[in-house]
Formats: sequence, C-alpha cells, structure tokens
Amino acid sequence: MGVAVDSELFESMRLELRRGSLVLAVLACLRTERYGYTLRQALAADGLEMEESTLYPLLRRLESQGLLSSEWREEEKRKKRFYVLSPLGTAMLAALTDEWRRINASLDRIL
Repeated sequence: MGVAVDSELFESMRLELRRGSLVLAVLACLRTERYGYTLRQALAADGLEMEESTLYPLLRRLESQGLLSSEWREEEKRKKRFYVLSPLGTAMLAALTDEWRRINASLDRIL
C-alpha cells in the first residue's frame, strides 16, 4: 500500500530543487553567446524548460552580479539582447560546477 504524494507540496519542492540547477544551466549555456529565445530553446532541448517570466529576471540578476555581459544588436530587423559569460562568470561557472559534482557524488551515495 503506497502513500500518495501531495501534488502541491511536490510541485513546491520540485521548484526549489530546480532553482539552483537553472542558474548553473544558464551559466553553462552562456559560454556561447545567445539571446533569450535561443537560450530558452537550448535549455528546453536538454530537458530544462523555463518560462520567460523566470528566465529574463534571472538573466538581469546574473548580469547585475557581474557574471554576464550583454549587448543590444539588430538581427533580422529586430533588436535583440545577446548575453555571454563575463570573465567572472566563467570563473563562477567552474567553481559551481565543481560544487555541483561534489553534491551529486554525495547524493548518488546517499540515494
């Protein structure tokens, strides 16, 4: 006899679990310059779908923290903001990747 998982509680915990992972994923994807839409597509192609209402505030926050650089350019007759890792962002990605691998190895042992 199994116990049913409360779907609302599960969703809350799932979002909490994803939040930090999305920062790492965005930083990793921005080793290559992209604008918001192509970044969303790249993340979704790897199984990490993200709403625009989550992505754009995250990009602004990462840029304000000095982890991203951006510039407006016209492409296909539309202005688009392109983002890429800054030197500080590259260093932060390396540090967070090491930490992620340590946490993941620990969780693999525990689970």
